[in-house]
Amino acid sequence: MRDDLLIDTWGWLVLHNKREPRYAEINAFYRRLRMDGGSIYTTDYILDETLTMLFRRLPFSLARRSTSLLDKAVEQGYLKLEWISPARFEAAKGLRLRLHDKPGISFTDLTSMVVMRELDLSSILTDDDHFLQVGMGFRKMP
Repeated sequence: MRDDLLIDTWGWLVLHNKREPRYAEINAFYRRLRMDGGSIYTTDYILDETLTMLFRRLPFSLARRSTSLLDKAVEQGYLKLEWISPARFEAAKGLRLRLHDKPGISFTDLTSMVVMRELDLSSILTDDDHFLQVGMGFRKMP
């Protein structure tokens, strides 16, 4: 069954570091999704966090290679890059105010939730339970 999903920072970090404990599982899931024709989304805010962490955690040559692979995925169209527009930014601020009882949710995660809601995405490749705690019908994958 085809599924569309958003990949969060955690997902990209695992996919680009073979030393991550869940690398094999997440890599196999990602490859199945691509073969099944599911659409894969991410945002510029997620890539901001991802690139920061890749260059912090990996040797420069591996981080540069990961950056090139992400660029290639966007260029070839199998990764859809969603930009956080002023309207999306404002919607995330509204969500931040609405979710006042959940101060641990990052603003990047809030922007992701706005994009997911706008694109009618329910699945996210993440290890972050915040997406489950907001009551918006999101589900963590795999």
